[in-house]
Amino acid sequence: MKNALVTGASGAIGSEISRMLASNGFRLYLHYNTNRSAAEKLQNELKDRYGVPVFIVSADLSKAEGPKALWTQIQEPIDVLVYNCGSAHFGLLTDFTDKSITETMQLHLLSAISLTKAIVPNMIQKKSGKIIMVTSVWGDVGAACETVYSAAKGGLNTFVKALSKELAPSHIQVNGISPGVISTPMMDQFTDEEKRSLAEDIPAGRFGEPREVSHAVEFLMSEKADYISGHILSINGSWFT
Repeated sequence: MKNALVTGASGAIGSEISRMLASNGFRLYLHYNTNRSAAEKLQNELKDRYGVPVFIVSADLSKAEGPKALWTQIQEPIDVLVYNCGSAHFGLLTDFTDKSITETMQLHLLSAISLTKAIVPNMIQKKSGKIIMVTSVWGDVGAACETVYSAAKGGLNTFVKALSKELAPSHIQVNGISPGVISTPMMDQFTDEEKRSLAEDIPAGRFGEPREVSHAVEFLMSEKADYISGHILSINGSWFT
């Protein structure tokens, strides 16, 4: 049985990715930071529905010590890593504190690098593995009032491309998924009118669904994508092309 680690598993996108992996027979390590009840609920659901082993692990990946704290809770080599951590801070660059800048970069970029570094040696030894980073459309094009987040996600995109070159000789694929607007609780901070206006700006005329992100992960972690590496797959309804 193969092992998968999903960070941010208690969120809307992470939960759908976890369900998909469980349906494919993976032993799962589900990471959460503060929402233990959601992680436990998902753990029980996946055990009951799919009969696979599911473990929950906790760490604050916005802190430098977070990746080590997470990795020490895992006892198995990881075959599939899905790094899916996200929290957006809106505001002008001049309004950001040094602490918030550091934590944003740590969560969205530095912890992804550190955790991957810990996982990769076992993948290299086995000559197989899939690493998938959930990034953002803002990592492709940048966004005003989300400059630090955009910078971190842009760095993550480049990390994917660079690492894919290092690991290709070991038959390990590294890819990213770049969602646009996805219907998650993160969108609840906007009014209905603001959300309608935003949907009108998207050529597809709607927001994406978390399951649509999980479908992309399912493809990239499958044998069908064994010759795809260093790619950032956009899921944005043709919003930015």
